[in-house]
Amino acid sequence: MDCKKALEVSHGNMEKAKAWLRDHGVAIAAKKGGRMAKEGLIGSYIHAGGKLGVLVELNSETDFVARTDDFQGLLRELCMQIAAAAPRWVSRDLIPPEIIEQKRQEFEKEALKEKKPAPVAAKIADGKLDKYLAETCLLEQIYVREPSGKVKVKDLLTEAVGKMGENVVVRRFVRFQVGGE
Repeated sequence: MDCKKALEVSHGNMEKAKAWLRDHGVAIAAKKGGRMAKEGLIGSYIHAGGKLGVLVELNSETDFVARTDDFQGLLRELCMQIAAAAPRWVSRDLIPPEIIEQKRQEFEKEALKEKKPAPVAAKIADGKLDKYLAETCLLEQIYVREPSGKVKVKDLLTEAVGKMGENVVVRRFVRFQVGGE
């Protein structure tokens, strides 16, 4: 039904229709974001050789959605993303403030060692902190299987919410690596 409407709105232009569907999915995701997601599944991934493993809890509002192929496919993709990109946290909101402040001070000290003025050092530190958080927060990471390198994991979730019509939340994950932290 949405595909037909998208084609009507875009006057048959496929690219505009895709963009409309993407935007429509974002709007649906924004509406559904406040709903509780208490059902779901735990997915696992063991890399060839058995030296790397991942467990992910992905929640939805109903168990009906959790049993769909789309939901299970999303769960597999998230497992592989975590295995490949090694995030430390699900989102920025879940990072303890003291860790963020410690990293900010660390980056600022580096900039000051390079004889940068204090205001410039603070801006450099903020930029490096943003980059660090984008690399270590799952939802901020670039989706590794997207060739354009422009799609973030949170965009993947937003698209899934629009497609499934329910709120979908990554609750937690753990990544194991032999000889790792």
